[in-house]
Amino acid sequence: MKYQVGDDILVLHSNEEGKVIEVISDKMVMIEVRGVKFPAYMDQIDFPYFHRFTKKKVVEEKKPVKKYVDQVPKEKPTANKIKVEEGVWLSMLPKFGLDDFNDEVVELFKLYLVNKTDKAYGFVYKQQFFGQPDFELKNEVLAFHDFYLHDIPFENLNDNPSFSFEFTLTVPDKKKAEHFEATVKLKAKQVFQRIEEMKERNQPTISYELFKTFPDKAFDDRPDVSPLVSKGYKVYEASKARQHLEPARSVVDLHIEKLMSDFKHLDNFEILNIQLKEFEKWYELALAHYQASLTVIHGVGSGRLRDEIHSLLKVRKEVKTFINQYDPRFGYGATEIFFQY
Repeated sequence: MKYQVGDDILVLHSNEEGKVIEVISDKMVMIEVRGVKFPAYMDQIDFPYFHRFTKKKVVEEKKPVKKYVDQVPKEKPTANKIKVEEGVWLSMLPKFGLDDFNDEVVELFKLYLVNKTDKAYGFVYKQQFFGQPDFELKNEVLAFHDFYLHDIPFENLNDNPSFSFEFTLTVPDKKKAEHFEATVKLKAKQVFQRIEEMKERNQPTISYELFKTFPDKAFDDRPDVSPLVSKGYKVYEASKARQHLEPARSVVDLHIEKLMSDFKHLDNFEILNIQLKEFEKWYELALAHYQASLTVIHGVGSGRLRDEIHSLLKVRKEVKTFINQYDPRFGYGATEIFFQY
């Protein structure tokens, strides 16, 4: 191996010096230059010693001549560096090693959340294997910054990993949605193909787009249909209905303390009605967005809310099946609904 951890190096295209902090493969290392860490190929760096010995000796500077304000030339304006917005991505950086036959293999992936937009986002990240939670993180990613999430061993790709995010704007915008959900589900065969493509194209990472731009908030510019609504009709403008919908949720918590803060004056019947209305809202949004499934957290308690929801689901033609079984996240207090279209 040409380089080892701790070696001083020189970045050829910028003549900046740094250090090797990690050996990723026999072709790539992780380097640190002026506090910034990034991967680099071996042919992009070199040892700095030859560069140091061949630099021209710096001539001793003359003492500065005193200048007055009217003698200082005006500085020419320079254009700002333009950063192109390319959305938010989940990026997987493979770390290579050698097997018993001296062949190069992937040992693990380093996962990064890559923000290529001019906005900062708060996010909740959850990683699962076979639908079971394995890792969870809540944090913020700045504009035009990368955020390291965690490592995932290569062999774990056979366990049907999924990576889900819920994003919010750190600076609220009345024109933007309150939140946005994105999920990436991987199959081992697809990842193997992406690794081969990455090698052929000489790319350092495998990336999956989470969203291009944060969605706008749905504004209701439809005509007044209150007379029809008051008579019990549901009125939709078919050509524009979907663009006015707020984003759907994959998991909905119907505990009353999650829905409202002031509920102690309500009786059980009023609380049940509020919970069922909230269920109907997210059920309809799931259908409108052609969501594959919806998990409803109703709790255990006396089972009244669960029974009411199950009675509704039994007569809904859109419901393919639903199940209330033990889940390590919710115990027996949740029902998962699967839709058919």
